[in-house]
Amino acid sequence: MKQSLTILYLYPTEMNIYGDRGNVLALQRRLEWRGIEARVIEAGVGETVDWTEVDLVFAGGGQDRGQIAVGLDLGKRSPQIHDAVRRGVVFLTICGTYQLFTRGFRTATGEHIPGIGVFDAETVAGPKRLIGNTTVESPWGELVGFENHSGLTYLDRGKDSLGYTKVGGNNGSTGDEGAIAHNCFGTYLHGPVLPKNPELADHLLSLALERKYPGSLLGKLDDALEDLAHQIASKRPR
Repeated sequence: MKQSLTILYLYPTEMNIYGDRGNVLALQRRLEWRGIEARVIEAGVGETVDWTEVDLVFAGGGQDRGQIAVGLDLGKRSPQIHDAVRRGVVFLTICGTYQLFTRGFRTATGEHIPGIGVFDAETVAGPKRLIGNTTVESPWGELVGFENHSGLTYLDRGKDSLGYTKVGGNNGSTGDEGAIAHNCFGTYLHGPVLPKNPELADHLLSLALERKYPGSLLGKLDDALEDLAHQIASKRPR
């Protein structure tokens, strides 16, 4: 029987800046190159999702006005998302959606945009943007990407980050970047992040594949082009 994974792209119109759609393409291609069927479905604000068929979820970053609408929609989806997280469904959330997966975002004017609390963290508006190329030391080696955010995310004590950076990251002061809760990952890295960081991409796919087909392993790929892209990105000035 041919293996297959279903990838859900949440908010493809509302939350899609800095090439975030490239993350979905990277996941899709890395499955197809291994002979694994990749089914990609999309859902925007108000659109129905059958969570029982989803193996991996991606949601990107967006403008503030889109984030408000998405925040309201995520609130309605919160019980289904928390259930999916408990069942081990794999999530990758970038920037704006990452912030909404914390307990909430407090704007510079004091308005509180509720989050859904997958990550034990709070996000607040900062006095200036954290913007530029950055590198993150992680369990999957050095990750490279581009950040551009004014929201500052603070993880609760003892909670896992994606990795550590010398500049930027979650809030520009604690050194941590991103968050991990179960099989749910959050990060501020745009770029898109996965094509230039194939080990992280394959980690997400391995988790999803193991959950659906216990004992399954991903085969090796020739990542020469991906590694070259990583090397070039790592040398870019901030």
